[in-house]
Amino acid sequence: MFMKKEPASYGVIGLGRFGSALAKTLAEAGKEVLVLDRDEAKIQELRHYTEHALVVQDLNRETLEEAGIQNCDVVIVCIGERIDTSILTTLNVTNLGVPTVIAKATSRDHGCVLKKMGAQVVYPEHDMAVRLAKKLLSNNVLDYISLSNDIEISELRVTDKLVGQSVLETDLRRRHGLNIIAVEHEHSTTIEIDPGYVFVDGDVIVVIGQKDRVRAFEQYLLPKR
Repeated sequence: MFMKKEPASYGVIGLGRFGSALAKTLAEAGKEVLVLDRDEAKIQELRHYTEHALVVQDLNRETLEEAGIQNCDVVIVCIGERIDTSILTTLNVTNLGVPTVIAKATSRDHGCVLKKMGAQVVYPEHDMAVRLAKKLLSNNVLDYISLSNDIEISELRVTDKLVGQSVLETDLRRRHGLNIIAVEHEHSTTIEIDPGYVFVDGDVIVVIGQKDRVRAFEQYLLPKR
């Protein structure tokens, strides 16, 4: 049985490409991770990363409880293709009282059902497609994360519109309704933003704000022709 050993412990159920990558990344970061899957080969591979990797043929409440999934602070249900199993597993994990349950969905209808059970929903393929599209559509967008229907974080390359100006002079909050949450300069990133810092060519900024504001700012940054 998996016993909770630290404040941040994770459970990953389902070892497809998404679940395997997630479990490995968490384990490599030193987190306590409980991994469950019915495939012996996949579990054997994950035992190189965590000692809490168990083969389970059934994901009913009793089996999950015996494995100790209720002792995790966060459980991610990474079963996408078998929708009935995904829904039942999410229901069981939620009913066991796990504080945070995140579930992978393959469609909006699937996601709606998972949300009604109290799970946070992720759409890995959709989200990756949107991120790729954002990069393809703008040479300045390096990465992008949607936090909700209205808020997003965008990593943007500084252009001549900002080069030579200080953070204070750009006044992004008043002019563009955005907040700078990080600045990368020569491969060094800081979240302690100095108002007097002057942007130079090659800098990258990370901004947060409403989607329409971020998109307008992306257009503003387009190099002068």
